[in-house]
Amino acid sequence: MFIDREAELTLLQQAWSSPRAELIVVYGRRRVGKTALLRAFCADRPHMFWVASLNSDAILRQSFTDALWQTTHPQNGEAGFTYERWERAFQALADLAADQRHIVILDEFPYLVSTDPSIPSVLQKVWDERLQHTRLMLILCGSHIGMMEREVLAYRAPLYGRRTGQIQLRPLPLRAVNAFFPEYDAVGQVAVYAILGGIPTYLTQFDGGQPLLTNVAQRILDPASYLYQEPYFLLREELQEPRNYFAILQAIARGRTQLNEIVQITGMERGPVSRYLAILQDLRLVERRVPVTEPQPDKSRKGIYRLRDPFLSFWFRFVAPHISTLESGHTASIAQLVEDDLSMFIGPIFEDLCRDWVIEQAALGNLPLGWPMPERVGAWWDGQEEIDLVAAGGDSALVGECKWTGWPVGTNILDDLKRKAHPLIRSAGWRSIHYALFARAGFTPALEAQAKEEGVLLVSPADLLSLHSVRGLARSG
Repeated sequence: MFIDREAELTLLQQAWSSPRAELIVVYGRRRVGKTALLRAFCADRPHMFWVASLNSDAILRQSFTDALWQTTHPQNGEAGFTYERWERAFQALADLAADQRHIVILDEFPYLVSTDPSIPSVLQKVWDERLQHTRLMLILCGSHIGMMEREVLAYRAPLYGRRTGQIQLRPLPLRAVNAFFPEYDAVGQVAVYAILGGIPTYLTQFDGGQPLLTNVAQRILDPASYLYQEPYFLLREELQEPRNYFAILQAIARGRTQLNEIVQITGMERGPVSRYLAILQDLRLVERRVPVTEPQPDKSRKGIYRLRDPFLSFWFRFVAPHISTLESGHTASIAQLVEDDLSMFIGPIFEDLCRDWVIEQAALGNLPLGWPMPERVGAWWDGQEEIDLVAAGGDSALVGECKWTGWPVGTNILDDLKRKAHPLIRSAGWRSIHYALFARAGFTPALEAQAKEEGVLLVSPADLLSLHSVRGLARSG
């Protein structure tokens, strides 16, 4: 299924229509759909699609030579020769697109750079001398986000200033789940997203005609299923010491979110753990969070680590600790564990989705809070209290509580939110305060009446899945 990539296709189509040479960078984590996007775009256009691999320089040059030869001589088989230098190979692209538009996609570009670190400099030289004067549309694609940013996008990178556009392909948003699982209600769609995230490859593994927990048992917990070993393959493709990274990811998934806790439970030294965490952040698999009001987030000592990917969070929470049990064929007991703990697991991801929704609604102009976009959105904690959602801009703020429980939220939750927010409001100096409650199971009639009177925003899973306008917010104290 090819879903929700209209903006990216539009950018590529605009580049195709340009009269000049184009150098587009497409990057994002593995399985996010980069190859599917590019193949859909170039399917009916003249193109050469070449994928680098973890191989020797000579073999990669031979592979590239053959791909280029087959593009220019489709009836003549293999080239029968190999470009001796990458400079000459890249120069040959100028002949390919001398008079007419032609797309050349270099996929897994970081693999090529890891084989020959001079590649970006060589490509920059050829681009400046020849390629920029052609009709070439060159697309550099890669999954190692950090390397793509360092070697291609960064200010000091050789190719800096040459790119004419870039696309960081992100996981699909929550709303896209409806196209995969129209059979599920809003609560079910949020739940499946909390388990699989927005990775298209993962979403296609579940069957919307089956109950959610049946899908979990058959498509994740079964050792013969595609998703059962996916994290192994994903991390082994990216990392040289996957065992140490696995230990860190499992520690975070189990709630050891502070650096000292991770060091203690993994038994590794603090220095290596810090380096491993930096690489995991580079890959966008882990993120460091601080209270939203911290003035210098990078220097804050209140930082905690979270897994960014819902499926990795699920796998390291429910699969990794129980490999032996699952391999022995006792899937039912782990499936019961998932059923018992699923609501608690979904809770923090539900909070993330609520924060994403606030950012989206603000961008759409649907939150009349006095600012077009909040300057900061996140959570707040001080060791004693915690607020799930704070969106602040200027002297105005929206504070909210997110509840993934099986019973409706009542007025007591709003009262408690106001109590927790009071010292934060006073210290931050906000003058205009608004409240929001997000709930899986809806709201009591008493809360709905109070919310209407006070202008409190009430948001359900169905609201998270829609683009409707939010009305009725009033200033609260």
